[in-house]
Amino acid sequence: MIEGERRAVIDIGTVTARLLVADVVAGSITEVVRRQAITHLGEGWTTSGELSEAGIARVADAVRGFVEEARMLGAHRTSAVATSAARDASNGATFLDALEAAGVRPEIISGEREGYLTFLGVAYGFPGDRILMADVGGGSTELVVGSAHRSVDGCPVSIDIARSVDIGSRRVTELFLHSDPPTAREIDQAAGWIADELRRVFLPLKEPPRDMVSVAGTATTLAAIDLRMGAYDPQRIHGYRICGTSLLDILERLSVLTEAERRQVVGLEPDRAGVIVGGALILQSVMAYAGLSSTLVSEHDILYGMVLDCDHAGTP
Repeated sequence: MIEGERRAVIDIGTVTARLLVADVVAGSITEVVRRQAITHLGEGWTTSGELSEAGIARVADAVRGFVEEARMLGAHRTSAVATSAARDASNGATFLDALEAAGVRPEIISGEREGYLTFLGVAYGFPGDRILMADVGGGSTELVVGSAHRSVDGCPVSIDIARSVDIGSRRVTELFLHSDPPTAREIDQAAGWIADELRRVFLPLKEPPRDMVSVAGTATTLAAIDLRMGAYDPQRIHGYRICGTSLLDILERLSVLTEAERRQVVGLEPDRAGVIVGGALILQSVMAYAGLSSTLVSEHDILYGMVLDCDHAGTP
């Protein structure tokens, strides 16, 4: 990465596509613009194994606009990554071709690579020892325990454990939460499955993490709900600490509402209403397994990690 270079990075997830254009000088990031579009790329993919034509088209439209805005802002180059849904889908090549036609060909990254980049972004804002980073996505959840300390050369990190688990808000919703609202039995089945998947990650840990930092749409949405935030304010979200009892209260409240009713909840972006219960179940389970009573919420995530990562390849 060239110091002082204006860079644009795009993250294409199972639920959301996002853009960050930023300047980097002496290891410090200055945001120029940040955008997101809820595209539901992974809609139906859990059962079909394929990305739908409609989902691909929604992402392509969003990315086309992102690339054009980045060029207008003078970004030297644009990099893009795609995560869980894209790496698991049988028609990933079709997806890549569609995005290339929209202006950038994403790199489909592994869960481990995704976890590393996200931890790098988290560590930029929350340096410390034995931090648990939880990235609850639509198709997978990345869990990293490590340490990081800021320096003028960036934010070097050391990672003790990094795992990508195939549990995500859309995956859980499509596998288990079929009723509207979900039944108690569906909730219990989903929670049991999540617990089984997480157990394999947490049992090998020799000592618990000191703190937890959560990123991505599930965490930021739950923080916005807890804050009763009518208009989303990333500055209030970043660094907000949500306690386990509040998280459980929100989960219980959302799980008895229909999707239409959830769309009216203050702080909940309407297009996320269909998958937020599944996401909240995952985040609550991670916190319980970590033995922690709260989590910080970070706006610095994989987008920051991509900007900071010197080895990340871009598309001129």
